Amino acid sequence: MDRAKFFAAVRSSLFSGRLSTNQVNGMDAILDEWQAKPFDSRWLAYMLATAYHETDSAMCAISENLSYSAARLRTMFPKYFTAGQAAAYARQPQKIANRAYANRMGNGNEASGDGWRYRGRGLVQITGRDNYAKYGIADNPDMALDPHRAVEIMIDGMVNGRFSGKKLADYFSATATDWIGARKIINGADRATDIAGYAKKFLAALEAAR
Repeated sequence: MDRAKFFAAVRSSLFSGRLSTNQVNGMDAILDEWQAKPFDSRWLAYMLATAYHETDSAMCAISENLSYSAARLRTMFPKYFTAGQAAAYARQPQKIANRAYANRMGNGNEASGDGWRYRGRGLVQITGRDNYAKYGIADNPDMALDPHRAVEIMIDGMVNGRFSGKKLADYFSATATDWIGARKIINGADRATDIAGYAKKFLAALEAAR
């Protein structure tokens, strides 16, 4: 694989003509794992697109930004915040996480602090005690920010269906290519069309680099 050609292609199609060192290093780490144990290039393209979306194009492991306004809280977590609660919790990330993620995904109640402790991290924003426990890092959740570990978690979770029960092979096979449906691997249908578009651009870059 000619990585210079790959980076030239994505720089133009996805990164507005500029790539930072961190973005290059993040994609290199993903490509290194793929070249060590190759799999379908459509799978790789969809992983890269997922990381692009979940990290806001940083392409390296990040921690979830929960500094939401009241209006954004009502959009993001309508089941967990009334209008009054959203106003009271706005711009308080720790309090927001502890309420929004309480009593689900293996977390304790709001007072337990689990929502903040197990907030989204990594390349795919794993969230909740149960998901951290799957990877043996419930006692040290910041390990999800380790560059190598973040790539391992993303690949394992998406290939083996450990996030939602859905896996890449369900959507990309010898007889199927479903860029839209593949979003179910991570998060239902949220931004599925956008991510499908990113994935197609990453695939074009991978093909240009062959």
